Amino acid sequence: MYQRKLILLESIMKAEKKILVALSGGVDSGVAALVLKRQGYAVSGIFMKTWVDEAHSDPFGTCPWQEDLDSARSVAETLGIPFSVINMVNHYRERVVSYLVDGYKNGITPNPDLMCNREIKFGLLMQHAKQNGFDLLATGHYCRKVENEDGSYDILQGIDQNKDQSYFLCLLSQEQIASACFPIGHLTKPEVRKLAEEANLPNAHRKDSQDICFLGGRVTINDFLKNYIPQQEGDIVNVEGTVLGKHEGLHNYTLGQRKGIGIPSNADFKKYVVVGKIFEKNQLIVAFEDLHAPGLYTNEVLVRDLQFINKPLTIETELQAKPRYRDPCQDILFAPLGNNQAKITFRQQQRALAKGQAIAFYQNQKLIGGAIYC
Repeated sequence: MYQRKLILLESIMKAEKKILVALSGGVDSGVAALVLKRQGYAVSGIFMKTWVDEAHSDPFGTCPWQEDLDSARSVAETLGIPFSVINMVNHYRERVVSYLVDGYKNGITPNPDLMCNREIKFGLLMQHAKQNGFDLLATGHYCRKVENEDGSYDILQGIDQNKDQSYFLCLLSQEQIASACFPIGHLTKPEVRKLAEEANLPNAHRKDSQDICFLGGRVTINDFLKNYIPQQEGDIVNVEGTVLGKHEGLHNYTLGQRKGIGIPSNADFKKYVVVGKIFEKNQLIVAFEDLHAPGLYTNEVLVRDLQFINKPLTIETELQAKPRYRDPCQDILFAPLGNNQAKITFRQQQRALAKGQAIAFYQNQKLIGGAIYC
């Protein structure tokens, strides 16, 4: 009888805990809502419109937001949970699209996904959730949240290493993590698909999105940027300063780029690769791809805008790091420099660490934080 009372009390507590799930239209967020509902929580779904609405036309006709919305609504109907739509178009333009365009204008390679998570999803949407009486905001990220003895929270990598998305949360704060929920981090992608099939979710076999929403996989980033950054032709030069060809604008190229440079390889089939830019002369610098290409490989890099998930690192510390999302973790020495900057020393040389991109820090499977390459 006592055990039954405990189970009943736990069920009541869960039912009183309200969780808002960000339904993107994909299977991962759909299964996140499914898992939470089965666990007994009071679950609602919400869809964010981030690129086009009645007041703003999409000049490219690329963002499949209507398909995503229909899919998200169908999931909510299948699960029998409340569903709403929130218009984030203006905020998304200001905090993500402008950030993207300004970054390319200034010669860096920004990561809009990290900015969307920090500013929009776990920023404004989380504020909306709190203002409307929700205890937590849940997403379909493949990562795990754990509570420490002192009441603080940490993020662990997802069980499925092929889908782990903790990298994209490396710029979040402790406050944001405390109000977040990641229901599928303990599952693999095949297990998520199976749960969706068994629950007859309409998006069980929907293809995963790999692109920024407003590009939709149908427009390249360079075609998008043409509408915001004027094309300015300049010289393509080698490291000795010899002119090899013409480029149409420095924003069209990034460090380490091999394809689409516009100049042929030599007779020995060596490939040219972008190794730098000189903005004062509007020159794109290229070299042949090898370990000695100047500026292409490095063991040391400076980072800025340090953000820690929990306790800040104030002394030299040996860590692991993901230089980019798809890269495996690398052994590093983290050395704080003050002014929210640090020097990162990699045990192995790294290729093409572009300014503006993010690095995520780990201790084993625990996400420590992140920073931006200077």
